[in-house]
Amino acid sequence: MPTPQENARLEQIKKSWKEKRQITDRLAKIKSKIGVYSGKGGVGKTTVAVNLAVTLAQQGHAVGLLDVDIDCPNVTKVLGISEKPDYVDGQILPSEKWGVRVVSMAFFQENEEEAIIWRGPMIHNAINQFLQITEWGELDYLVVDLPPGTSDSPLTVMQTLPMDGFVVVSTPQELANMDAKRCINMIRKLNLNVLGVVENYTGEIFGEGGGKRLAKEVDAPFLGNLALRASYQDSSMPTTLADSSVNEEYTNLAKAVKESLKELGREAA
Repeated sequence: MPTPQENARLEQIKKSWKEKRQITDRLAKIKSKIGVYSGKGGVGKTTVAVNLAVTLAQQGHAVGLLDVDIDCPNVTKVLGISEKPDYVDGQILPSEKWGVRVVSMAFFQENEEEAIIWRGPMIHNAINQFLQITEWGELDYLVVDLPPGTSDSPLTVMQTLPMDGFVVVSTPQELANMDAKRCINMIRKLNLNVLGVVENYTGEIFGEGGGKRLAKEVDAPFLGNLALRASYQDSSMPTTLADSSVNEEYTNLAKAVKESLKELGREAA
């Protein structure tokens, strides 16, 4: 006869299987799921995620953007969106702006300056709930803004959400690339795909070339440079819509991401 501990373990396995089945069903109409990830904060990961999503939407694709950076959810600020998602019949119906459907923890904070002080299990439960009850509908791409680093939060996303690949954001500096290499190693240890490395903040202030060297060292595609420009100071809209030079960079990035997905047999169309 099973012991109480064995029964508890069996119930946990059943619960986990049910959750994964619900998540799989929710994501069934999404063709490609792209994680945007970094080894450390402050390298512009969220800016890259938002502008990549908006660029794909401007190209005529159906695009969703999921912000699972639970501690510091900033996607809504970069998008300039304040309208909260609808909650109907136990489902979250994403908000939409600039052609992108959006869900973020920021929508559920009463005060945006409030610190979200949660331990791992609470973060795990929040991410699972987003994945289980959000009705995205049919999408060509779901862009996922992950938490930085290699701790519990990104691990939860990687183990729960069946991603097609990850765009790793770094900067020209050596320390940023060291941390980016760590997160690339984490992705590969979990038998997931690295779509490539993008170098952000390229220019005379921080330099150039670190991202390309990193991509060569880890044998991953180099997806391009994103220059540090004054136009990013304008927060009225995503910069890809306001600056033609930035738009060109993100158009090239989107093309490179699609090529990597195609190489892996994961392209949306």
